Amino acid sequence: MTRVEVLYRYGIPPTEQVGVALARARDVYGIRHVKFDSAAHTVRVEFDATRLQPPAIAKLLQAAGLDLLEELPLIPPPAPEPEPAPAA
Repeated sequence: MTRVEVLYRYGIPPTEQVGVALARARDVYGIRHVKFDSAAHTVRVEFDATRLQPPAIAKLLQAAGLDLLEELPLIPPPAPEPEPAPAA
């Protein structure tokens, strides 16, 4: 088993019906964990990469009624290097 995580941003917060549907999505073989961050409007899904791929995860979340906007990188890009001070 190869554990992988994917992070998505969603628009409209999930309703109770979406929550129930997502609880059923956790029963899909290969889904290990689903975690919401309501402040950041993100959902992180841990899954078995030998069974599923990110596009399939996105389809499952959308089929449950979640308003997915985009997939986010798990590792943020590095901060830009500061420009050197001009010589006096």
